[in-house]
Amino acid sequence: MFGPLTTVVLIALALLISGIKVLKEYERGVIFRLGRLVGARGPGVIYVLPAIEKMQRIELRTITLDVPPQDVITRDNVSVKVSAVLYFRVIDPNRAVVEVVDYMYATSQLAQTTLRSVCGQAELDELLAEREKVNARLQEILDTQTEPWGIKVSTVEVKHIDLPQDMQRAMAAQAEAERERRAKVINAEGEFQAAQKLSDASAVISQHPIALQLRFLQTLTEVASENNSTTIFPLPIDLLSPFLGGAKKDETKA
Repeated sequence: MFGPLTTVVLIALALLISGIKVLKEYERGVIFRLGRLVGARGPGVIYVLPAIEKMQRIELRTITLDVPPQDVITRDNVSVKVSAVLYFRVIDPNRAVVEVVDYMYATSQLAQTTLRSVCGQAELDELLAEREKVNARLQEILDTQTEPWGIKVSTVEVKHIDLPQDMQRAMAAQAEAERERRAKVINAEGEFQAAQKLSDASAVISQHPIALQLRFLQTLTEVASENNSTTIFPLPIDLLSPFLGGAKKDETKA
C-alpha cells in the first residue's frame, strides 16, 4: 500500500516526533548521550535524540518521606519506638542520578539509621521534652550526608514516641507525685506569708494599743451582723492583772 520510500519517511518522522519531550515547571530531564552525562534540561519543550540520548525525569518539588517506627534503646536503657517525618528536595538533578542509585530509597534508609543513632544517644526525658534539639540534630546529620547526592534536607520532625505500658504508668505516678509536691509547697508558702502578715500586724498593734480596742469593736460588728443571740464583750487583760498577780503571790506563800 505504501512504497519503500514512503515507509522510510514515516519511520524517520515517527523517530523525530518521539524525541520531543515536555517537562513541567518542577521537572528536569537528565540527559545521557551514548552513556555519558550531558546535563539537565528543562522545563518546557526539549528534544532528545532518538537512539542516541536517554532521559531520566527528576522532580524538584519538596518530597515528604515517612520514616517508619524504629526500635530504639535510649541512653538510660529505656526501649521505645520512634517514628519521624522527613522533608527534602533535589537541588542538583545531575548528582541525584549519577552519585546514588535510587536517591529516594537511599535517603529513606539513611533517615532510619540516623533516627536510631541520634535517639539512642539521648535520654528518655530529653526525647520527650527537647524534641526541637533532637530534630535539629537529625536535620544536620541528614543534610550533611545527602549533600553529595544533590539533596537538601529542609526539615526533620520526630512524629511519635511509643512508650511501654509499665513506663507510662511510672511516668503517670511521677507526674502525680510532682503535682502533690507543688500543692504542698504552695500551701506552705501561703501559711508562711499569712504568718508573716500576722507578725507584722501584731507588731503594729503592740506599738498602738488603741488599735486592739478598735479590732474588738470590729469583731463585735461582724458578730452582730449574723443575727444571732450571742453577744461578746471584750474584757481587757489589764483588768485581770491585779487578780492574777495576787493569785501568784498566794501560791508563793503557800
